[in-house]
Amino acid sequence: MYKRLFVVGAMIAIALFLSGCTQIDQPITEDSEGFWNSFFVYPLSFLITYIAEDIFNHGFGLAIIIVTLLLRTLILPLNIKQLKSSQAMQMIQPELQALREKYSSKDQQTQQKLQQETMALFQRHGVNPLAGCLPIIVQMPILIAFYHAIVRTEAIENYTFLWFSLGEPSIIMAVITFTTTFIQQKLMMAGSPAAANPQMQVMLYLMPVMIGAFALFFPSALALYWVVGNLFMIAQTLLVRRPMMKQLEKDNGGSKK
Repeated sequence: MYKRLFVVGAMIAIALFLSGCTQIDQPITEDSEGFWNSFFVYPLSFLITYIAEDIFNHGFGLAIIIVTLLLRTLILPLNIKQLKSSQAMQMIQPELQALREKYSSKDQQTQQKLQQETMALFQRHGVNPLAGCLPIIVQMPILIAFYHAIVRTEAIENYTFLWFSLGEPSIIMAVITFTTTFIQQKLMMAGSPAAANPQMQVMLYLMPVMIGAFALFFPSALALYWVVGNLFMIAQTLLVRRPMMKQLEKDNGGSKK
């Protein structure tokens, strides 16, 4: 639950930053000054422009897709670590529940004991409850830098990809962004004990609505980044997470015998 709240808070922070950040009207070039421009925005802008102009003959849409896949591949080890941590967390759920029942009293001393026993349990099984937030923390500056690279690279706004202009919002792309985000969230929650939590069900719809709303007002190039990223995560879930979950169910089934 706390991870989902963190995600919502992060998305709100991104929206506020993107809507009010400075230099957004200044084109990004190799002469742009500042740490943010030199090490985040310009490298992404250069990579997109190089792939688009030197490889695909002004194919900026394809360039954005390729750069997105490269970025997702780079953070794939973090996502796999997150999945493994989530798997380990599910394996110790029975022990966590037993601890909560043992220390059910609400007095301060009992709750402190519960926290100590819970942390000891995490350490024994190598579980990091904050591991799920690490990929999100890493992706935040990437997303913001990608937004800057898109809106401050003048060549991008002059090109179209498929049926939409990369520099303008697209209702259809916003709908696709919402849909792929919802599918990705649904797959991630499938088989999780948290899926039955009413609050998590609210988050299942809230996140896609928020991201879809962002896509409705930001350039379609950013929506393209989201859609490709969602498709990557869907494939990752099907190819990596589901085998992990099946192994978890097998292990739990064997331990009950």
